[in-house]
Amino acid sequence: MNHITSLFQVRYPIVQAGLIWCSGWELDSAVSNAGGLGLIGSGSMYPDVLRQHIRKCKAATDKPFGVNLPLIYPQAEDHIKVIVDEGVKIVFTSAGNPAKYSSFFKERGITVVHVIANTKFARKCEEAGVDAIVAEGFEAGGHNGIEETTTMTLIPMVRQVTTLPLIAAGGIGTGRAMLAAFALGAEGVQIGSRFVASEESSAHPEFKRKVLEAKDGDTSLTLKKIIPVRLIKNKFYQEVKAMEDRGAGREEIYEHLGHGRAKKGMFEGDLEEGELEIGQVSGLIREVMPAGEIVAEIVRDFNLTIGRLGDWAI
Repeated sequence: MNHITSLFQVRYPIVQAGLIWCSGWELDSAVSNAGGLGLIGSGSMYPDVLRQHIRKCKAATDKPFGVNLPLIYPQAEDHIKVIVDEGVKIVFTSAGNPAKYSSFFKERGITVVHVIANTKFARKCEEAGVDAIVAEGFEAGGHNGIEETTTMTLIPMVRQVTTLPLIAAGGIGTGRAMLAAFALGAEGVQIGSRFVASEESSAHPEFKRKVLEAKDGDTSLTLKKIIPVRLIKNKFYQEVKAMEDRGAGREEIYEHLGHGRAKKGMFEGDLEEGELEIGQVSGLIREVMPAGEIVAEIVRDFNLTIGRLGDWAI
């Protein structure tokens, strides 16, 4: 066991990211049953829906699982009440100040992990007393850091400024990438895009198909004047890019974004008008698989790569 497997009491240091519209109880329980750590993506759920997913997840697995909580979510405090009431023991916070709720959770025996994209917030995490950090590089899907620092650069930089257990995220979808993250100083990985293309993911089948078709260069970081998000290039993306290129302000972009754009794309399957959030690693994903098989394949690839590297020593 390393620090991450010990902290979460799981077999493998593999975390399935809390993916909005894609990671409900079916995906989370499947990953946890396979030896990883599944996370319910609460950012796309009303509090009563989150409660239902937590209860169904508890019925589907006796293994550890957690909830991802975006702190900017308008009903974050209602979600916190649900998390505490339902006895969830692991919470990953993101999109906000790690000090805001870390003490509250830890006083109630809840393990707290915070997602960051720069060394400044890595230090803030240590000051806040979180139990571990997810350092997410520019390659990642969904909402991303404004610094646009790649995973390969970010992980060793964060490792230099904190001794907290470190989980790498962004561009990781194979055991080879997991081993590279470990070489850079991580002790675990958080994987999102690969699990979007799983049988248990609640992503719309058309969105999954679009992920499988993606090639290098098919995603881009956009909406930088609001909250940067990596999207597959489609009609909506092209509209936003044109607005940004001509210098449109935040209010105009907000108005065009409207409400429910991510749900429309990822959950309802509107491939033209919806937000299609996915990472650059989508260019490597070519098959929808059961989540448990994805975990097993990553572990096999990790171990096989270690064996091959032994022959390359200089």
